[in-house]
Amino acid sequence: MTIHLETQSDLEEAVHALIKRDPRLKPVLEIAGMPALRRREPGFTGLAHIVCGQQLSTASAAAIWARLSAAFDPLDHDAVRRARADRLGRLGLSAAKIKTLKHLAREIAAQRLNLDVLAEEDADAAHHTLIALPGIGPWTADLYLLFCLGHGDAWPAGDLAVQEGIRIGLGLKARPTEKQMAPIAEPWRPLRGAAAHLWWSYYRAVKKREGVLAESG
Repeated sequence: MTIHLETQSDLEEAVHALIKRDPRLKPVLEIAGMPALRRREPGFTGLAHIVCGQQLSTASAAAIWARLSAAFDPLDHDAVRRARADRLGRLGLSAAKIKTLKHLAREIAAQRLNLDVLAEEDADAAHHTLIALPGIGPWTADLYLLFCLGHGDAWPAGDLAVQEGIRIGLGLKARPTEKQMAPIAEPWRPLRGAAAHLWWSYYRAVKKREGVLAESG
């Protein structure tokens, strides 16, 4: 059965279950504090939002998204499917992102792709369904599963902050590679999504703390 992280209490319950299962995570939580649940809109809109932010600064991504949202109301797959590519380009989207969004819109319109059913699928299977789509890489797929669908077992193995948090928190000699992240997270199934939230919070707490120490020394 797939576990969903729909509310903050869902996440807190999952984190406490993880700590009971893996005592190594107790000091991680003590430093990180309880992470806050991060959720975004599901469906085409949520995935389009993540695609718009690929390889861009937060400010640039937010500006493009604001222009898109203002230009299309509602911003759904039909609106993007019918929109002229040059109009989308004037709003700040690159040719590659326009191609990705157009393909997604056509697949959804033809009912060949149902983004909502991915919430009930095995996390690894849902991940592979998404990365098979043009322009959707592992980072985009994992963020969609975690933040838009609240998939409790989605695991962002390629996320540098999670990798670095694990290196520090588990006392590893080197930051684990994307491939090495799979066996590391195996004990946390089916709550790897909650573990990701915890490691993000830990990374932020440790990096801030390390910065303070460096400045005072």
